[in-house]
Amino acid sequence: MTGKHPIVITIGRQFGSGGRELGRKLADRLGFRYYDKELLSEAAEHAGVDKAFFERCDERFPTFFNGIFSSAFGLSNVNFYAGSTSISDDSIYRAQSDFIHSLADRSDCVIVGRTADYVLRDHERLVNIFVHAPIDSCVARIMARDGGSLTPDKARAKALKMNKLRANYYNFYTDKVWGAASSYDLTFDTSRMPMDRIVDVIVAYITSRFPDFKS
Repeated sequence: MTGKHPIVITIGRQFGSGGRELGRKLADRLGFRYYDKELLSEAAEHAGVDKAFFERCDERFPTFFNGIFSSAFGLSNVNFYAGSTSISDDSIYRAQSDFIHSLADRSDCVIVGRTADYVLRDHERLVNIFVHAPIDSCVARIMARDGGSLTPDKARAKALKMNKLRANYYNFYTDKVWGAASSYDLTFDTSRMPMDRIVDVIVAYITSRFPDFKS
C-alpha cells in the first residue's frame, strides 16, 4: 500500500454474474485483502454476536427477530446478544458498516456486496464496480457452480429471486439505485470477455487513477 489511505474496491453484482470470482482474482492480482462471506464472520466476532444472526439477514430486506443489541455500536468486543428481547436488522447493518469502515482504514482490500460502496462513500481512495450478465449466462454459471444440481428453470428462478433481494436491500439502506451506472466507477458485462481480461482493465484503471500505487 502507498499513499495516505488504503485503496478499497467494492463490487456490486447480479447473482451468477461472477462478482465473487472477479473479487478474488482482483485481490490476488493486486495483493489486496478479500472480503465477502468472511466479512460476516469477522463482523459478528467483533460485535460479540453469533454469526448466524449476520447470515440470516445478509443482503436481505429488513425484518425483526429475537435477540438484542445495545445502543453502543462499533468495534468493541461487547456481547450485544442477550437472547430475550429484540434485535433489529438495522442494528446488524450498522455493526457491519462499522466493521467495513475499520477494514477500509486498515489495508487495501476488495469488498463484495453489503452496500460497501455506499458505506464507504466518503473514503478517499474508493473504486466502485458493478458486474452483470445476460440471464442465460448467469444461469449457466449458477448451474456450473452448483455441480449440476439445479435445472435451468430453478437456476433462473434463484437468480431472479436473489437479484430482487439484493436490490431491495441496497435501495432500502442507501440513497442510490442498485445496478444504476451512476452509482459506480466501472460496470462490466462479464459475458463479453474472460474474467482475467476484465481484471486487466480494472488494474489499468487503478494504476492510472492512483499513480502512487504499485501492485
